[in-house]
Amino acid sequence: MNSMTGYGRGEATNREIAVVVEMKSVNNRFLDVQLRVPREYMLLEPRIVERLKRDLVRGRVEVFVRRTALEGSQQVQPDPALAESYRKAMVAVAQRLQRPAEEVTLSLVLAQPGVLTVTDREADALGEWDVVSAALEAALGELQQMRASEGRALQEDLGRHLDALLRLRAEVAAVADGVAERLKSRLEGRLQRLLADRVDPARLAQEAAVLADKADISEELARLESHVAQFAEALAAAEPVGRKLDFLLQELHREINTIGSKSAEHPVSARVVEMKSVAERMREQAANVE
Repeated sequence: MNSMTGYGRGEATNREIAVVVEMKSVNNRFLDVQLRVPREYMLLEPRIVERLKRDLVRGRVEVFVRRTALEGSQQVQPDPALAESYRKAMVAVAQRLQRPAEEVTLSLVLAQPGVLTVTDREADALGEWDVVSAALEAALGELQQMRASEGRALQEDLGRHLDALLRLRAEVAAVADGVAERLKSRLEGRLQRLLADRVDPARLAQEAAVLADKADISEELARLESHVAQFAEALAAAEPVGRKLDFLLQELHREINTIGSKSAEHPVSARVVEMKSVAERMREQAANVE
């Protein structure tokens, strides 16, 4: 079991560039990848997303990619034809002024506008993919380790809550045992006080049966136990089970609420309140499960 919360950082270099990839993830119903890459790497965005989809199923994942040129990102481009035009023009001017041609030096020609042009070196995104991929794998591995560690903690905590639910279910079953007889006795006592000796035994039995049927929670307790068993099985699964846990928790809430609405005695109602509290804590934690 993995959590959807995690952080990872990876770095890779070659002789020309250094690439740093950072990623963090939080819970989300689906996989939502948000990329922040340099302009030069926009071509690589589909590859990055596709790689993440192979390992991640759910969560909002923010990925930040930084690129640094190690040998400088600029290059000097000469224009020999323009330099020759400058030299010829300067020599012509020197001769007109009766100055020696040797005064037209190379440094003077190179200093003229456009002879030497400084430009940014074009990044080869596809050629640099190996470096980006190495940094991405390192960051993803670290993220997965943290998600797995968080997942183990969630698994243990959810397991303890399941044990608490089973304990409370057993207590509810115990205190609800014999509820039909107690309801009949209370109903008979009320009717005796109201009607004295005019109580119809047949009508009393009929009314008691109706009350007992309304208060019967045996089916809800059986379904609750089944849902808890399925939840425990899901916790032990290797594949992502977040959506399954969400569904099972909805079913658990439904059975607990039904038991609460049927409860005719305080001991049951008190434990239903505890069960709702445990189930709510489970819902909050399961929301972080991938």
